[in-house]
Amino acid sequence: MRAFLDNLRLALGTFLGNPLRSLLTLLGIVIGVATVITMMALIEGLREQVNKNLGSLGAHTFEVTKWPTGFGRINWAKYAKRKDIYGEDVKAILEACPSVGAATPTDMEWGKKLATAFRETHPSVSILGTEPTYLATSGVTVTNGRFFNETESLDGRPVMVIGVDVADALFPGMDPVGSDVRLKGRPYRVIGVLQKRGSVMGMASQDNQVAIPMRSFQQLYGKHRSVEIDIQARDGAVFQKAQDEVVNLLRRRRELTPQEANDFEVHTNESMTASFNELSQVIALAGVGVCLLSLVVGGIGILNIMLMSVTERTREIGIRKALGARRRRILGQFATEAVLLSLFGGLLGVGLGFGFVFLGKWVLLFPMNVPAWAVALSLGMSCGVGLLFGIYPASRAAKLDPVEAMRTE
Repeated sequence: MRAFLDNLRLALGTFLGNPLRSLLTLLGIVIGVATVITMMALIEGLREQVNKNLGSLGAHTFEVTKWPTGFGRINWAKYAKRKDIYGEDVKAILEACPSVGAATPTDMEWGKKLATAFRETHPSVSILGTEPTYLATSGVTVTNGRFFNETESLDGRPVMVIGVDVADALFPGMDPVGSDVRLKGRPYRVIGVLQKRGSVMGMASQDNQVAIPMRSFQQLYGKHRSVEIDIQARDGAVFQKAQDEVVNLLRRRRELTPQEANDFEVHTNESMTASFNELSQVIALAGVGVCLLSLVVGGIGILNIMLMSVTERTREIGIRKALGARRRRILGQFATEAVLLSLFGGLLGVGLGFGFVFLGKWVLLFPMNVPAWAVALSLGMSCGVGLLFGIYPASRAAKLDPVEAMRTE
């Protein structure tokens, strides 16, 4: 124990004797560790957002779409050839699937502008066409006013339920319920305000959205469009059975043979979260790869500075060995110096990483949380690099002949 403390004291003395040279040597390790801390915090923040926002379906609910949900390269031209999904499929599901409690068609148009007599929004509002059962299948609630009813939906009446961001843009400090809003030059009566839901993965706000009856939506944007269907099972016990019933029905309606794959997608909260987890693993591996590259650069710097240190202190090493210092003591001293040097670089990297995380929270307003394992992994990797690249200089110092070493000027 005493030998270790002596080695630690000598290592600190060496580091403090050349602080600028040591800091420049550690730059690669600092960058690598800061990269890991920042990327792992970003992934944890994204995962938190995914659990909150991708779980946008209601309880016991799944979604049937023409298009896949995922990340990375997707051959959209391939999926564009699939048959569309129409409102008639919704009616068939409700009639032929006993395990289904509710089915809601939805369609969306992005980048639209709303206006009142005095204000207008940016052309970034999402227009959702849907039916009254949307509240049950989406898990969304109305905090002010109400959602449109069955009669208003069937008649395609010009009524609208708006998100919080739209309400703030058009009616700041006012109650929007009962007011008129123009969409594509047509007046719509605001009858409710949706609950605040925040952004999707820190980017697109779910509150910059309005909902109108599906029939009214089709009058504005056309009827021959593929819809998505949000489907709610009667209860959790028949959730999987409801999926099987819907899949079998749609396969029959689309005249698919047993050998053909589904030409539609079924998404659940779990499947969408799993898609993100696949992406997060790729990001994490990329982050670790960048970290390892930076650590190798830092390790080469440690190797150089330790070799230089051995050369500068050759006479000192010879005197210590002549006075009885054993080879393992010299080896331990220089190995401790290398590990301590890399550990200090790791600590600086952790501090810098936490600084980036704080900046991300403050400037980008994005939830970023540093997992404890990422800190431990970063420090462990930096110490490992120090030991790996410090062994050779330490071994070289330990093998010096004391007589020849003391002759060195």
